Amino acid sequence: MEGSNENLKKEKQINAADILGNPNYLAISYGGYRKKTRDIQPTINELKDDMRILFAMGIRLLRTYNVQLQQASNILKAISELKVEDSKFEMYVMLGAWIDCKNAWTGLEPDHEVESEQNEGEINRAVVLAKQYPDIVKIIAVGNEAMVHWATSYFVRPNVILKWVTYLQDLKKSGELSKDLWITSSDDFSSWGGGDTAYHTEDLDNIIRAVDYISMHTYAMHNSHYNPDFWLVPREDFKLSNSEKIESAMQRALLFSQQQFDGVVSYMRRLGINKPVHIGETGWATISNEHYGANGSKAADEYKSGRYYQLMREWTNSEEISCFYFEAFDEPWKDANNALGSENHFGLINLKGQAKYALWDLVDKGVFKNLTRDGQPITKTHNGNKEDLLSGVVVPPHRLETAINF
Repeated sequence: MEGSNENLKKEKQINAADILGNPNYLAISYGGYRKKTRDIQPTINELKDDMRILFAMGIRLLRTYNVQLQQASNILKAISELKVEDSKFEMYVMLGAWIDCKNAWTGLEPDHEVESEQNEGEINRAVVLAKQYPDIVKIIAVGNEAMVHWATSYFVRPNVILKWVTYLQDLKKSGELSKDLWITSSDDFSSWGGGDTAYHTEDLDNIIRAVDYISMHTYAMHNSHYNPDFWLVPREDFKLSNSEKIESAMQRALLFSQQQFDGVVSYMRRLGINKPVHIGETGWATISNEHYGANGSKAADEYKSGRYYQLMREWTNSEEISCFYFEAFDEPWKDANNALGSENHFGLINLKGQAKYALWDLVDKGVFKNLTRDGQPITKTHNGNKEDLLSGVVVPPHRLETAINF
């Protein structure tokens, strides 16, 4: 009985301020979809299997993206049941509320000046779940890349995000939501002022003042195509071995993400504000037949993805930055018509239950013992043969090649 009281006391004390930036509470982005359509939702048992796997990996904080579908509420139910089944099980959630502009995803011309009438219902559903599962939901994120201009299908102006962040903060002040629940928006580094000055608006400044912390995204892999200067092998590296060139490129990718992070922090501090900044999303695909494959920037492969994961975890853990790595498992619905599309292959574990190179060390340590996904034990890709893994790895383009490759 005494132990139960101690667990209850500990549970009440854990909040976002304790979790975010704490390397003992690793974060990850999670979907869990197994099929080529989200119409087929993961079952509670499938979600439980995933939660056990993530717990074994040291993950304690999940990020979800919407509450329009059953997935988020089912995750919360699965976690709640696991906590009853095992008093040592611990998992928390950053609950995403999807935000759109008017006409998003309808086939009509998106109107970026007006918000979707669906947004209010989405926020209200998030509030209901936060109140239903206060022991699990520790953060609500208003929108996902909802302000960045390249999200042409759905982006909104910052005043919409400000409106709903303020609404949720007011619910905290009134006592309807816990004062310990943190509110943010999760968006590209540029949307947070870390890049193009076009985003430097009064509404953005007010969002930064209103959120409890900043959740920024950074994707060096995507920029290996769209902004490749950092990625191309510089002239001074031409004489290095291929393995040295690849490692040098991954170090430059890490620096690229660090500089985007620093850009957001610098903009915030220029406003006279000092609050936490964490990485709401970053990742690296293992397969691509598009811009990032062997005929493009040569970025996407399992080895480079694994190195990026290792480098990002080392940096963010040492600096006490939460990193919601994208993502836990491969999800084939994201590019359903192109099996080799990069969006389907950001997971650390593939659809066969195989841990990619980033997690081989955890397989060696036995952390997945007796755990399965869809009935399959967690094993290594390539049968753990590193030589086989490296056979598909290519060196990034040299600067003199860019006229041909880009």
